[in-house]
Amino acid sequence: MESLTLSARRKWAMLGCALIAAMTTTCAVSGVAYLIPALHTEHGVPLSAASILATVPTVGLMILIIPWGVLLDRYGERHVLIISLCVTSVGTVGAVVMSATDAPYWALAIALFIGGLGSGAANGASGRIVVGWFPANQRGTAMGVRQMAQPLGIAVCALTMPLTAESLGVTAALVIPAAVTGLGLLVAVVGIIDPPMAPSSSSRAAGADNPYRTGGFLARVHGVSALLVIPQSMLWTFVPTWLIVAHEWAPAAAGILVTVTQVVGAIGRIVAGRISDAWGSRMRPIRVIAVAASVSVAVLALTDWLDSPVAPIVMAAAAVASVADNGLAFTAIAEFAGPTWSGRGLAIQNTAQYLATAASTPVLGAIIGGVGFPLAFALTAITPLIAVPLVPRDAQRD
Repeated sequence: MESLTLSARRKWAMLGCALIAAMTTTCAVSGVAYLIPALHTEHGVPLSAASILATVPTVGLMILIIPWGVLLDRYGERHVLIISLCVTSVGTVGAVVMSATDAPYWALAIALFIGGLGSGAANGASGRIVVGWFPANQRGTAMGVRQMAQPLGIAVCALTMPLTAESLGVTAALVIPAAVTGLGLLVAVVGIIDPPMAPSSSSRAAGADNPYRTGGFLARVHGVSALLVIPQSMLWTFVPTWLIVAHEWAPAAAGILVTVTQVVGAIGRIVAGRISDAWGSRMRPIRVIAVAASVSVAVLALTDWLDSPVAPIVMAAAAVASVADNGLAFTAIAEFAGPTWSGRGLAIQNTAQYLATAASTPVLGAIIGGVGFPLAFALTAITPLIAVPLVPRDAQRD
């Protein structure tokens, strides 16, 4: 079989390419959040308005992410991924041009929206590559590596964009997501090979053997993940503002702290994946992670309310705990859905998470602007607690 023609080294190298390609989604969709402090303090944009701008790429992503998933199921990973990254490049480069020419606020929003439209294939394609090329006893670990794309992408944005915006302006900061997208496109062209598909996958992809008709496993995983992503997105989006505006940290210091927490969080995803391989379970570790996320974010709310100097340390712990579950859910969905439905299954998974992010971000921004960060942290600590009893038992599907 074709799968035997790739060495282990080649598979892991291709996983690295998939990781970089997936980083483009994070940078294109989440990068603008790291310009909120500059937009708020230097350009006079209200915090709520800047928060809405930060959600525009997410809206674009959600509109096309399921169609991208259908294309992945029908045509495979490589070509669909390359096309999607070309669209993302148009949007991210367009955002740079709009900012450089002092275009209206709505024109910048349109460019960011286009970047979001193109970004929907990278997560699903990279997840399918993991499940397609790696055996079951390595998938948790491999997906943990692939899921490093999100925290590493956040780390890149956090380390570079606020400082660049402060020293060189918003336009220069917007070059960073464009550069990451260009790199992702290059590695997709050079390094991605479609995994072998089942012989009947072309005909079955049209809708037969729908895994959503096989019990409620996938629906419950989507719901749990949507609940767990709220504290994650809260910390990704507002912690730079929390550090820079509320606690008067220098942008460089804030960027370093966020970067360190994201790198540790990326390692935590690999550890969680390795544990799931060792336990033979994707769901049991998710329950543990949900409890840890709820407790750590609640402690963050308390320490921030008390104006404790340990609050930034607690924030780092909460950030690490809140990102550890994603790879486990992604692996479980791809395994359960199979190669003819995993593109759509992963797209629905991302849609649920981004809907939760898009819905919660403006609300949390308004809460922060009205009553401050501690209450916002406390509210986000509730959602992973709700998720704990909803985590399903592990399911197997051939």
